[in-house]
Amino acid sequence: MKRLAVVPVLLLLFTAVACSDDSSSDAPDTVAATTGAAGVVLLTPAEGTDLIGLKGEALTIIDVRTPAEFAEGHLEGAVNADVQGGQFSAFLAGLDKGAAYVVYCRSGNRSAVAAQAMIDAGFTEVYDLGGIVDLQAAGYSVVQ
Repeated sequence: MKRLAVVPVLLLLFTAVACSDDSSSDAPDTVAATTGAAGVVLLTPAEGTDLIGLKGEALTIIDVRTPAEFAEGHLEGAVNADVQGGQFSAFLAGLDKGAAYVVYCRSGNRSAVAAQAMIDAGFTEVYDLGGIVDLQAAGYSVVQ
C-alpha cells in the first residue's frame, strides 16, 4: 500500500523537474538548440547556420564521414575525421577538449556516435548538426 502512495509523489516530482526553467544551457542564447544524450547539443540546420555564423573560426566543423564521402562534397571549412575508420580516437587526442565543435555526417547516425564519443572523452562543447542531406535541403552549400 505504501508503494502506491509513493507513485503520485514521484510523478509530481518528475513533472516539476521536467517543467522547470533551466536556462543554463551551453548553447548560445541566439540558438534555440536542444540537448541530447549526455550533453550533446542537437542542432537543426537553421540553428547550425546561426551557430556557425556566431562562433565563426572559434568553432571547428568536423565531417565524420569517410574520406570518399568527404571528397564528394562537404561544408566549407570542415575537417574530415571518419568516425568508423579506426583513427577517430587518435584524432580526438589531438584536440582541445575545451573548444567548441560541431559534427555532421550523411544522415545523422554517425554524427550522433561521434558527438557522444567526444562527450565521453571529456569534450565540453559538442554540437550535433545531423546529416549533410538535411543541411543541403535547408540550403547549405557544399564544397569539394
